[in-house]
Amino acid sequence: MANDGSDNGETRSGFGRLIPRVAPRSPGEAIKAVPAPPPPAPERRPRGGLLASLSAAFTVLLFAGLVLVGLIAFFKREYAEPGPLAADKVLIIRSGAGVDQIAEQLRREGVIDHPIVFQAAIYAQNLKVNAGEYLFKANVSMQAAIQTLVEGKSVLHSLTIPEGLTSEQIVQRLMENDILTGQVRETPREGTLLPETYKFARGMTRERLLQHMASEQKRVLGEIWTRRSNDLPIKSQQDLVILASVVEKETGRADERTRVAGVFINRLQRKMKLQSDPTIVYGLVGGKGTLGRGIMRAEIQQATPYNTYVIEGLPPTPIANPGRAAMEAVANPSRTRDLYFVADGSGGHAFAETLEQHNRNVSRWRQIETQRRDAAPAATPVDRVEPEALPAGQRSDLPAPPTTAAVEGGVESYPVPAARLSAAAARGPRAGRAFDASEGTPRDPLLNQTYDLNSPHTVPTLRP
Repeated sequence: MANDGSDNGETRSGFGRLIPRVAPRSPGEAIKAVPAPPPPAPERRPRGGLLASLSAAFTVLLFAGLVLVGLIAFFKREYAEPGPLAADKVLIIRSGAGVDQIAEQLRREGVIDHPIVFQAAIYAQNLKVNAGEYLFKANVSMQAAIQTLVEGKSVLHSLTIPEGLTSEQIVQRLMENDILTGQVRETPREGTLLPETYKFARGMTRERLLQHMASEQKRVLGEIWTRRSNDLPIKSQQDLVILASVVEKETGRADERTRVAGVFINRLQRKMKLQSDPTIVYGLVGGKGTLGRGIMRAEIQQATPYNTYVIEGLPPTPIANPGRAAMEAVANPSRTRDLYFVADGSGGHAFAETLEQHNRNVSRWRQIETQRRDAAPAATPVDRVEPEALPAGQRSDLPAPPTTAAVEGGVESYPVPAARLSAAAARGPRAGRAFDASEGTPRDPLLNQTYDLNSPHTVPTLRP
């Protein structure tokens, strides 16, 4: 063992380790144990650094990821799965309502469970919710509910405008509808609105609906005009609408429109007066559309711009708003030689080309009248005079012309038996009423239905 010459009582081993040096002892001296020094304490390196930071960050991110995954799963479930609504429900979303208010309304009405999910979906997709009236189906998912609100799938209400109403009557119907809003500044011109069933959302203005009706009439009229026959005595779209309005008021039977239109076309081509009773009514009351009573004898001869018993050709404007079918009938009427039509007892008309044929049809109609009168209960009062079956609206309560047909300016006059007029006069003060012209009034059991004003079969009896 080498000594490194140090004098501190230690000796370095061959491996360089210091060991305590034992002092020389004398012979016979016992060796004393010298305790070894304690081992040196291990060096403690400082904790921290990049690795520790990364470990902590990873732990936080892992926890946050787990939370996020849980939230996403929750949101997806609430967003896509069926909702709590037990039955279909209609809700009105007010204009100006915020997303939080809408979410709370949906929760309150049972459409959704968690408003926060609704709001998060709206904001995350940058969506815009529209005000309106909406139908939510039972168990509607939040996704479907949001789609309904964003696309504005409002509940649609319907309003049916029957053919043959005047513009004033149509405006009145719109004013009576409480789903529509706003006022009507001006009644549209006669014949510019298309009778149809219209659908609209709650809150639509009446002006806007009228504009839509006018736009539809213009579109339909344009289509019909391009398909019209080329040999018609109708020179403009306005004339087509005028004659269609007369046809509309003369018959409500779809299978007769083209033939009635053909009668009037033939009369125009022969320069014959149209002699249509509805034109008398319009000349007297205009857009009101109804007298509320029968036409009086003096009114038939009363000169107005619309009375086709007096004027030649067409009235100056339409007398109502005709439907598509009536306009189609005028554009492509039946190709016949008919000049006359009279009630046939079945709700329709018998048509004729000649006066002789027409008089036979008149005789048959008189027989039907007599049979009905005889079959009526004796206690039933007769409160009106049945109109005579005369050509295209010619009245029975006119003063009796000569007993033979005469020709005045190309327009035939036809005999009316004086006995018929005497019998009518004997029925009392109401005998001057040839028929009930109370269309569209509370007296009309066929309220808002069009019918042939020449046909007593389709005209309701006056009530006491």
